[in-house]
Amino acid sequence: MEHVDVSGVVEELRARGIDVIRVSYPDLIGVDRGRDVLIDELPSVMGHGIAFCRAIYHTTPRGDVVPVQGGLESGLPDIAAHPDLSTLTDLPWEPGAAWCLADTTSVGDPAMESPRGLARRVSARLGELGLSAIIGPELEFYVMEPDETCDRGWKRYADEPGNVYVVGRKGDPRGILLTMLRFMRDAQLQVTAANHEFSPGQFEINLNHSELLDAADRAFRMKSAVQEIARHQGLLATFMAKPFNDEGGSGFHLHLSLVDAEGTNVFGDPGGPDGLSQTGRSAVAGVMAHAAALAALLNPTINSYKRFGPDTLAPWLIDWGMDNRSAMVRIPPERGGASRMEVRLGDATANPYIAMAAVSAAVYLGVRDKLEPPAPLQGYGYDPESAPMLPQSLPEALDALEADTELIEVLGEFFVNSFLTYKRNEVERFSRSVTDWEFREYAYHL
Repeated sequence: MEHVDVSGVVEELRARGIDVIRVSYPDLIGVDRGRDVLIDELPSVMGHGIAFCRAIYHTTPRGDVVPVQGGLESGLPDIAAHPDLSTLTDLPWEPGAAWCLADTTSVGDPAMESPRGLARRVSARLGELGLSAIIGPELEFYVMEPDETCDRGWKRYADEPGNVYVVGRKGDPRGILLTMLRFMRDAQLQVTAANHEFSPGQFEINLNHSELLDAADRAFRMKSAVQEIARHQGLLATFMAKPFNDEGGSGFHLHLSLVDAEGTNVFGDPGGPDGLSQTGRSAVAGVMAHAAALAALLNPTINSYKRFGPDTLAPWLIDWGMDNRSAMVRIPPERGGASRMEVRLGDATANPYIAMAAVSAAVYLGVRDKLEPPAPLQGYGYDPESAPMLPQSLPEALDALEADTELIEVLGEFFVNSFLTYKRNEVERFSRSVTDWEFREYAYHL
């Protein structure tokens, strides 16, 4: 058995009272998968990795295995998860534990459906242009508390209207948001702010901006942290796109800029149209050109498309505008080193690695091909005559992704085929499922 000398790391962890390391990685839909390892085992784990069935990438939220390439058809082979000790940090809501992310391999080669590997590959493609994507993630979520009188068994936490941006115990009687904020600070996730969002029981946490892979790492860990911290308090946190008929959905907005090899923001230009450089305009144009395909990756569930629509502050059309929150892509008013675009397309169910890699791939194509965006939106962006409409269902979005050969080339054919197979299985399963709406609509009279 191969061992790697990590004695210094082990000694340092022991000195801090750490005796367990959680090693985890994202599956295809962004679920945190992994194992807890006693630190005495770290040297051998670093040598050979931790074995998992490859089909864990293809497992549904209900626990079924989807027949994606390389899984069932190959006899359910292993992958190996290799701890990335550069990501090692405390796990403050689990005393005595630390946490690191892992990269996965299949027979010694990178696992091609790995979302973390995808982010690396797209980052490298941008590097060919001398650019790096700098991304600041914003994620919304709902918190719920148990209620046996509800059909679902859960009701919205602190379910009172009008609490958008209120602070303190009025909208958060248990102080759960402050608890999350402090724990995430201690876990070095670089949180910048947290607030009560528009709907009852809905919150938002913002993360600092950083390079694509690091930003995705922190957003992935943030989602895991929110869910775990809520469970410690007997609550349920969900990033479901639209969990309630009577309230808005939860978004996943990406603030993206581009920097050159020296770290200088090249998205803005004081002398350019609207204060944007040609590179910045082409980046916007790339997102616009590939928006229909991006929808499949940033709005990846059946439920996602119930968040879209007029007057929702979620995008409905493929448009962009200056400091306009009704547009799919908003250009915030800051310029200079803060020049950026806010891509408002994604919902909170999106896998952070896939969402950031997909948007960055579209940016790469726009900059590479020197695309020009259409005229920016003027006014309120829900007039279907003013711009093309985004896909209005997951099947429509999957068709758009399958047809976008340029985006597929950047993301990788193996990865996209795996994603399409997984998601078309989801559509098929839903089409055969009888919903509560159907029963209420038809059972009594028909």
